[in-house]
Amino acid sequence: MSHVFPRHCHTEFPIAVGGDGCYLMDESGKRYFDGSGGAAVSCLGHSNERVREAIKAQVDQLAFAHTGFFSSEPAEKLADLLVEHAPGDIDRVYFVSGGSEAVESAIKLARQYFVERGEPQRRHLIARRQSYHGNTLGALAVGGNAWRREQFAPLLVDVSHIAPCYEYAERLDTETSHEYGLRVAQELEDEILRLGADSVMAFLAEPVVGATLGAVPAVDGYFAKVREICDRYGVLLILDEVMCGMGRTGHLFASEADGVNPDIVCIAKGLGAGYQPIGAMMCTSTIYNEIAAGTGFFQHGHTYLAHPVATAAALAVITEMLDNNLITAVSRRSEFLQSRLHAHFGQHPNVGDIRGRGFFWGLEFVSDRATKTPFDPAHKLAATLKKAAFKEGLICYPMPGTRDGVVGDHILLAPPFIATDEELEDAIQRLVRAVDQTIG
Repeated sequence: MSHVFPRHCHTEFPIAVGGDGCYLMDESGKRYFDGSGGAAVSCLGHSNERVREAIKAQVDQLAFAHTGFFSSEPAEKLADLLVEHAPGDIDRVYFVSGGSEAVESAIKLARQYFVERGEPQRRHLIARRQSYHGNTLGALAVGGNAWRREQFAPLLVDVSHIAPCYEYAERLDTETSHEYGLRVAQELEDEILRLGADSVMAFLAEPVVGATLGAVPAVDGYFAKVREICDRYGVLLILDEVMCGMGRTGHLFASEADGVNPDIVCIAKGLGAGYQPIGAMMCTSTIYNEIAAGTGFFQHGHTYLAHPVATAAALAVITEMLDNNLITAVSRRSEFLQSRLHAHFGQHPNVGDIRGRGFFWGLEFVSDRATKTPFDPAHKLAATLKKAAFKEGLICYPMPGTRDGVVGDHILLAPPFIATDEELEDAIQRLVRAVDQTIG
């Protein structure tokens, strides 16, 4: 009997014993194509030699040094590399152990920034429905995933949630894409004014919404309008790129595709590519300098901040991406992945939408394409599809509750950047068989 507390108490999973490129192997020897990179994590696959050697070398040299006493060479080098390629005036990097910690750090930094500026009345956060920003209490509060929030709601701080930019389900027939984007962006200004123009500290959003909506990018013009509104009212723009960043959408920072510069950006997942737990909160020099000129101390911290082994691994990950032009390859080969998904599912009677960027794609399933009507949640389509795909040797990321936390089903695909065209085609064929078995 296992003493591990699993995610699901009544489900037994096979034991993973090895990784080979884009594949994971269980104890029986079965190979699984990692079509979702776990949760959009394993961007370099599971056996990258450069990253493995970097971890070994760092453990041999220095395994741990607490940031209350020391910095470390890999942390300094990784921060320099990230800032070199970061958008706008992003100038400082705060290394943590994962995405939830990065978002918690961003929330607390936003609050302290305004306290240091002499604006303590700025306390409100605005985010979006059908978003996900992490599972710690602050991150869960700012997130808009209704199912994840429900039982913990009494413990969560009050956060305003406006509409997502979810064109497939929420654009009116009478609107163009641009008109729709401006309309939902306007909700941000309306909510700022409702709360009090000088009482809002930040707006937080995913450039491409990940697990909760299934790889939904904003329409053109949406984030430009959001940036304009934030600037008008002195509100910080925090972009959560935990899932969609670090090359996943064809840019090192996902915001590049929308031409918008954040004040704070959160990254994780692809930063460490699964080789070590790591995330980061990055901010502009304006924010950092306010803290430095004031108390000089960010009132926040974790034991494993800027862990030397984790930052050494991430430095090797990002260097591998850049040296081998993997992010450019993702942008270029996105068209192939998109075309094969459309070839296999574009006319499927139960696939309503295929959306995404780079190597980050979602398929939304419906009972009726014409009306975009979701399946009855009683069918448990997402869970059944996950099992069918796994049986076919495909790891993917199906989720229920796409529309409102209750109804709707989608699948998320986030394959490793190193996947060949042949491997991608084979993975899609496995998905076709799984869908046929599930929906028939």
